[in-house]
Amino acid sequence: MMRVAMWYNNRDVRLEEIPVPQIGAGELLVRVEASGICGSDGMEWYRLHKAPLVLGHEIAGVVVAVGEGERRYREGDRVTVAHHVPCNTCHYCLSGHHGVCEALLSETHFDPGGFAEYIRVPAINADRGVFPLPQEVSFEEATFVEPLACVLRGQRMAHLRPGGSVLVVGSGIAGLLHVKLARSLGAGCIVATDVVEHRLAAAKKFGANAVFAAGDYTPECLRGVNNGRLADLVIICTGAVAAVKQALQSVDRGGTVLFFAPANEGDAVPLSINELFWRKEVTLTSSYAGPPADSTSALELLRSGSIDVREMITHRLGLEETEKGFYLLVHPQEGQAIKVIIEPQR
Repeated sequence: MMRVAMWYNNRDVRLEEIPVPQIGAGELLVRVEASGICGSDGMEWYRLHKAPLVLGHEIAGVVVAVGEGERRYREGDRVTVAHHVPCNTCHYCLSGHHGVCEALLSETHFDPGGFAEYIRVPAINADRGVFPLPQEVSFEEATFVEPLACVLRGQRMAHLRPGGSVLVVGSGIAGLLHVKLARSLGAGCIVATDVVEHRLAAAKKFGANAVFAAGDYTPECLRGVNNGRLADLVIICTGAVAAVKQALQSVDRGGTVLFFAPANEGDAVPLSINELFWRKEVTLTSSYAGPPADSTSALELLRSGSIDVREMITHRLGLEETEKGFYLLVHPQEGQAIKVIIEPQR
C-alpha cells in the first residue's frame, strides 16, 4: 500500500491509502520525491465531476522498477516525467501542433497522480516523456520542467522577439516564468500586472521593468514606461474576464496576444473586429502543453542556471499537508505563496 492525497475539492483533500500500481511491459514505477501544485490543479469546474482523484503532474523522482523490455532506464535513475505526451505521428503533431494531439489530450496520464508516494508511468510516457536529471538539478527544481516547457512553447508560438516589449497579465507562477524567460530571451521592456501585492514584488525581482496592480492598470500605464507604445506581445496568465479585456486593449499595432491560461467555463469577451484585426493587424494565438523537445530545453535552462527557479519556491509540504497547499493556491496572499511543492517521502 502507499499514501496518496485524494482530492475531493479544493477544501477537502484527504490522506488515504491505495495499492502501489503494478507495472507492465515498457512501463516504469517512479518514487515521487517532489510534486508541484499547478494553478490548473485548482480548477474545480474542470475536475469536480471526476472526483475523487489524485492530482499532481509536475513531478520528479527515482525509478524503482522497470517493466519488461524497457532498456533505457534502470532502478535508481533520477528523472522527471511528462504526464501528457504526443504521438508524434498524427496530422497535428506533424504540423507542429503537438498540444492538440489526441494521444496527448486523452490517452496519456499518470497512475494515479503526482500527489502520491509512487506513480506508474505508461509505456508511451516512458518512451518519450521521461528525462534523466543532471546532478546539478534538484528534485524540487525539476518540478518546474513541465511548466517551463509550456512557457517555452507559448513564447515560441507567439514569436517573442529580442528587444520586443512584453506585458504579462497575471503574475502567478506561470506569469513569473514568462517574465523570467522573456528576460532570458532578450525581451526589451517587460511589464507585469496582478491583484496580489507580493506577486508584483516577485515579478519585479524576477525581471519585470515595471509592475502595476491590476485594479489601477490602464493602457496608459504601459505607454508611460514603454516609450509611448503599447506591447508587442501580451501574455494572458489569468482567466479573469476583466484581465482579458485589459490585455486586448494593451496590444500594439502588429502585436500578438497569447492566451496562456484557461478561463472559467463559459466565459467570453466581445472582440472589435475592425479595431483589432482590420486596423491594427493584431494576432491572437494560444498554446497548450509542452512537447518533449520543449521539456528537454526547459531542463537545460534549469541545469545551466539560465532560469533560476529556487527563489520561486515558498512552501515545501508533506503529503499529509496537501490540503493546506490547495488552500495556499486558492488564497495566495496568505503565507505569500508563489510555488508550493509537495514532498511525498517526508
